[in-house]
Amino acid sequence: MRFRWVMVASLLTVASPWATAQAGAGGSPDGARWWSHVLFLADDRLEGRNTGSEGHRKAAEYVADQFHKVGLQPAGTNGFFQEVKLVSRQIDEAHSSLTLVRDSGERVPMVLGEDAILSTGMPPAAHVSAGLAFAGYGLSIPEVHHDDFAGLDVRGKLVVILSGAPKSIPGPLAAHMQTTSERAAALRKAGAVGVVSIMNPRSMDIPWARIALSRTMPSMGLADPAFDESAGVNLYATINPARADMLFQGTGHSLAEILDAHQAGQPLPHFAIPARLDAVTAVKTAEVVSQNVIGVRPGSDPKLKNEYVVFSAHLDHLGVGAPIQGDGIYNGAMDNASGIAAMLDVAAMLHESGAKLRRSVLFVAVTAEEKGLLGSKYFARSPTVPAGSIVADINSDMFLPLFPLKMLTIYGLDESEMGPEAAAIAESMGIQPQRDQEPQRNIFIRSDQYSFIREGIPSLMFKVGCSKGSPEEAIQHKWLTERYHAPSDDLAQPIDRSAAGTFDVLVARLLEKIANRDDRPRWNDSSFFKRFAK
Repeated sequence: MRFRWVMVASLLTVASPWATAQAGAGGSPDGARWWSHVLFLADDRLEGRNTGSEGHRKAAEYVADQFHKVGLQPAGTNGFFQEVKLVSRQIDEAHSSLTLVRDSGERVPMVLGEDAILSTGMPPAAHVSAGLAFAGYGLSIPEVHHDDFAGLDVRGKLVVILSGAPKSIPGPLAAHMQTTSERAAALRKAGAVGVVSIMNPRSMDIPWARIALSRTMPSMGLADPAFDESAGVNLYATINPARADMLFQGTGHSLAEILDAHQAGQPLPHFAIPARLDAVTAVKTAEVVSQNVIGVRPGSDPKLKNEYVVFSAHLDHLGVGAPIQGDGIYNGAMDNASGIAAMLDVAAMLHESGAKLRRSVLFVAVTAEEKGLLGSKYFARSPTVPAGSIVADINSDMFLPLFPLKMLTIYGLDESEMGPEAAAIAESMGIQPQRDQEPQRNIFIRSDQYSFIREGIPSLMFKVGCSKGSPEEAIQHKWLTERYHAPSDDLAQPIDRSAAGTFDVLVARLLEKIANRDDRPRWNDSSFFKRFAK
């Protein structure tokens, strides 16, 4: 693979004229302009940019103003804006409950927040009372002859699952089958009425205590029912792994046994559970309107200018929530003011360079990523440019410039023709490209590129990379444990601005490369995602 990258890199003999734009005194990018945008977007005054909030509206107006300043043309439905109509759902825990009822008649109340969380991400039924069955990962994947429902009667029951997938299943396939639409389809086919998910404590990004703090924050769905992919899922509960063994009493099984089997790559057991769950879920709903912000740099080719390369990033974060160490503003500096700042920096670089791009470049700042990729889903299915004219998406989400950019993790590296092109550009800049090092975390389906992928559009996402066992990996892990989705993802954290500046140059060069291709990027024949091509 490296040989292919080097061969492509040999064609990049002349750096683009803007490759040294935004450079410091030493002749390398200093990230100063990038940081200036982060300073605004992650300021306390924007109160965490929650979808539909006043802080989000101010952030959207800032992005639109910056688009205008660097010469982008409005490409929304109302100037730079595309309105996204949503429904907010917030659990009313005072009128909600979850009770484990054993076959013996014993009733065991479960404490919301401590034992379990009732999700409103999928519209829940007001009351569910159903039996339980443990169904491994809850996956049915014909391509690899894996069916967790085979031989197990789950009709009318709640399926208890371990989050994740078998290690033997390729990452892209496993990730796709865990999406809401695929999960709901498998449950409907099996006749189950909902899911009780046990988080794997050995691979959790965030400690349970932090997850529980955010449980009462509103979730959202697109207002148009045509976008609802969760029909038939009447309950989605998440169990604290430290309390999960209460479900397995009387089965002869334990969570430790199940985790050990997963770790060893062995099949998980499947078994009935001699109990049922009684769930009462009270939900407060409200209508919400938020904004995607869209600007275009028109292409120069008479024909290809009608095709678009998208640079996407999400504008929203979590807003104001439960305080941690006295701070209740979830600023989202790295998640994802950093990605929006990269978008604005790249747009400015292209403007200053005067680069003639054959295709048009569409800059799309989407809303409601934290609510389930909703803004990008809406845009990808209802684009403000002609359907079928988008040829590629480059997405920037939480790329984490915590240390120097010596390695670049490329999500989607082996899926399309763009992967080797991105790797070649990285190598030409002295940066080592690498594949996703943690495919079990499903990162390639957890951000907005996946909305484009599902519409058949080849896509990539990047992070500042590191090698296994390195001090940089420890820094990254510490950040995820302490700052991810926490108020401490703010402006007071240590950031390598030079890494961010170099990252922006790399992305700008890639956008130029894709925009100037003779043909559209194509999925590789071996890619799982090729099935979405239209």
